[in-house]
Amino acid sequence: MRVLFIGGTGIISSACSPLAIESGIELYLLNRGKSHRGEPAGAKILHGDIRDRASVESAIGDLTFDAVVDWIAFTPEHIQQDIDIFRGRTGQFVFISSASAYQTPPSSLPVTESTILDNPHWGYSRNKIACEEMLVRAYRDEKFPMTIIRPSHTYDQTLLPFDHSWTVVDRMRKGKPVVVHGDGTSLWVLTHHRDFARAFVPLLGNSHAIGEAIHITSDEWLTWNQIYDIVAAAAGTTAEKVHIPSTVLAAHDPNWGPGLLGDKANSMVFDNSKIKRLVPGWTAPTPFTRGAEEIIAWYEADQSRQKVDDRANALEDLLIDRIKVASQ
Repeated sequence: MRVLFIGGTGIISSACSPLAIESGIELYLLNRGKSHRGEPAGAKILHGDIRDRASVESAIGDLTFDAVVDWIAFTPEHIQQDIDIFRGRTGQFVFISSASAYQTPPSSLPVTESTILDNPHWGYSRNKIACEEMLVRAYRDEKFPMTIIRPSHTYDQTLLPFDHSWTVVDRMRKGKPVVVHGDGTSLWVLTHHRDFARAFVPLLGNSHAIGEAIHITSDEWLTWNQIYDIVAAAAGTTAEKVHIPSTVLAAHDPNWGPGLLGDKANSMVFDNSKIKRLVPGWTAPTPFTRGAEEIIAWYEADQSRQKVDDRANALEDLLIDRIKVASQ
């Protein structure tokens, strides 16, 4: 089976690419060759810029594919170009959407693939919804063979689950308090990218996935208080948590706010019956306790990775001081 990944070296796709090759897929990667993760052994590299149609068409030549996966499509314009380029050239087109496209906050849990798509808080999610709607129309009008995949919070060893990344761990190790949104009790799902890959790769060339939307997430539900404590334990310390309403955080930082109000501030747990039906026997066995250990080990392997964001540090100090004053 011949498959093209547009991207293929990102957080999620870096686990899917080698697994696809191990599974016997003839894998092509279309990218600009600039990822720090490198390209998997055995992949055939096509050098091109997906934002430049002429560059893409020159790179792929007269190749056709059993499946094409666009890992880096974010707007309807991106999807329209994909449809125009790959119409008649692929047996399946896979769009990587986002579980943040689901109704936010959800009216009921667990979330299923039939949960309405509606996120009034985050432009990123609304763009993903618009992409999905374009693909559904293309499937309905011309039978464009699309599959929509909705990851939730998927991580690899390089990705801490906090917006302020290593700065949070550095604060913990120095005995400084850390900001936790809300009261820390909302439920969240973290999925290791290797677990995601084991569900994703069998969907390539799977006729039962054509015309379908499918989310792939772990079944491990954690509160944000637990997530902070798990990371702290992996880092050999404890977390002194200061809880601050998400709306307050959003008001102080426009970069932090949309991802909180449009995603992390809400309890989100998922019914994974559909992916388990399409990929019999699949589970996501990696607990976040193990994932957190991998993350901390990666950061500790190279001190240059342990970057502290002075702006984020000052913001957390400011917010914590204001909460303490207000509570006196």
